[in-house]
This record gives sequence, structure tokens and C-alpha cells, in this order.
Amino acid sequence: MKLDLDRGALSRVIAVINGKGGVFKTSLVANVGGLLAEGGSRVLLVDLDPQGNLAEDLGYAEQGDGGRSLAASLCFGGEPDLLPGVRPNLDVIAGGPHLDDAAAFLGAKAQKDRDAAQLALAKLLAGVAGEYDLVLLDCPPGNEPLQAAAVAAARYALVPLKTDMSSRKGVAAVAARMDSVVGLNPALDLLGVVLVGTGTNSKQVHKVTRDHLIADFGTDGVLFPMSIRHAEATAQACRERGLLAHELERELSKGPKWWEVLRGEAKAGPAGPKSASSVAEDLHAVAMEVTRRVAVAESQEVSA
Repeated sequence: MKLDLDRGALSRVIAVINGKGGVFKTSLVANVGGLLAEGGSRVLLVDLDPQGNLAEDLGYAEQGDGGRSLAASLCFGGEPDLLPGVRPNLDVIAGGPHLDDAAAFLGAKAQKDRDAAQLALAKLLAGVAGEYDLVLLDCPPGNEPLQAAAVAAARYALVPLKTDMSSRKGVAAVAARMDSVVGLNPALDLLGVVLVGTGTNSKQVHKVTRDHLIADFGTDGVLFPMSIRHAEATAQACRERGLLAHELERELSKGPKWWEVLRGEAKAGPAGPKSASSVAEDLHAVAMEVTRRVAVAESQEVSA
């Protein structure tokens, strides 16, 4: 299995992962992927979460199969069905509840052949990842078989992190998961940690989190220099409309001004959160940092 696997095709696969749920993983995958695709990169998003929430963020719920095709490919081989053109340059492999069956299958398989179980996703992606500039994996929280398969397939791990203690413990769980596959995937590296759901005035909280990361990793260099602000109204509006943050911002900016409505010169458009612009700005900065860090890592590999 190890010898047959072409790791070259997996050199730009990023697992977005944390051991804890509710830390912006799916939103990060959808928005970073959407921004880079809009910028001209060919992007594939893989929804490994049985909840399948990526469909809500991107508005393709009616087209998805609940993860049936992906689950079958993980269990029995073959390439899964793609949802092409969810956005220009953006394709998706849909997730959903059928992945619970795949997790159970891989868990049982690992009892007999751990390497084969952990490499199931890597083998699957090796046949399709080379067609894309970037592949982002939306990893489920607390699902050992699917998380292990994700980090065994990925070249990098990107960890979204809230500042609470349980979220920080999730980072330790990611480190343990990465260690568990190092024999199969020695090139796996931590791309970085990005703070999410924070307030604009949370300097002391950020400092405490930074200190914890230094204690865990020996440096704060793993931490992205920007964070994603907390904005529940924007997150809710995006999912209700199936829009990404920058798409929501663009839609709201096209609406009529309040005085135009007051004068009867225009009809009021759909209301939207004022925070959309700041969240879109944060996500754009994170997307640019992802591409910068990947480029730096690749240039260092060439120089080595």
C-alpha cells in the first residue's frame, strides 16, 4: 500500500481539523476555498463530516447524496462522485450521514489492517488531487477513523482554534492524531493555527492563547497573524442564503441606500448584518496567509 501511493499528487492537500466541534472548520473550508477559487485557483473541497454542513455553506444541499459515494469509495475503493462547478473553479465531494457507516467500516478494518484503513482517503485522493491547485478536507470532530484517514492523506494540517480551554485541548488531540500517522505520512506538517470567533478587543485572551501555543509547540510561529472575528449574525445569514461571506458582502453592497428607499426611489432589499464586511475581510486575509505559507514551505523544499 505505501509503495503504490503517489504522494506527489497529495502535495497540496490541507486537512482543516480540530478535536473539538463548533470551531469554524466548515466555514473556514468553504470560505477559503471559495475565495481562492474566485481568484483563479482550481480547488476541491472534501466534506468528511457526517453532518454535511458544507452543503449549507455553499448552497448545494439538494445536489448532495449525503456522503453515499464518498463512503462507498472509502470502504471499497474507486473514485467518488464529484459535484463540479459548485462555484467557478470549485468542485466538491459531498459528505453527510453515510460517512458514519464509512467510519464504522474503517474502524473495524483498522483492527486487521491499520495502515490500509488509515490510507483509504489518501489512495482515493491520489487519483483526483493532481487536477487541482488545492484540496481542502473538512474534518469531523471526535471521529477517530475519519480524522486519521484525513491526516494520513494530507500534506498540511490547518487548525482553527477558539480561545476556550476545550478548544485548546482539541489542538493537543490534533497533534496526537498527526503523530499516529507519521509512519505512513512522514511529510505531514502543521500549516498553522488560526484564531476564530474572537472579539476585536480580546488582546489579553489572545495573549493567553499565544502563551499556551508557545508552551505546546515551543514557538508562536504556528499562529496566523490574523484572526476571524465573532459574528453570529453573519454566519447565520450566510447559511440561510447559501452564500460565502464575501458573496454576502457583495450582495448587500448592491442594495439601495436608506434614503433612496425613504424617497420612494427604490424598494428595500433584504436586510443583512453589518458585520459581513469585517468577516469577509478576515477570511480573505486567512486565505492569503494559507497560500503564502504553502508557497514558503514549497520553496524551502526546493532549496533543501
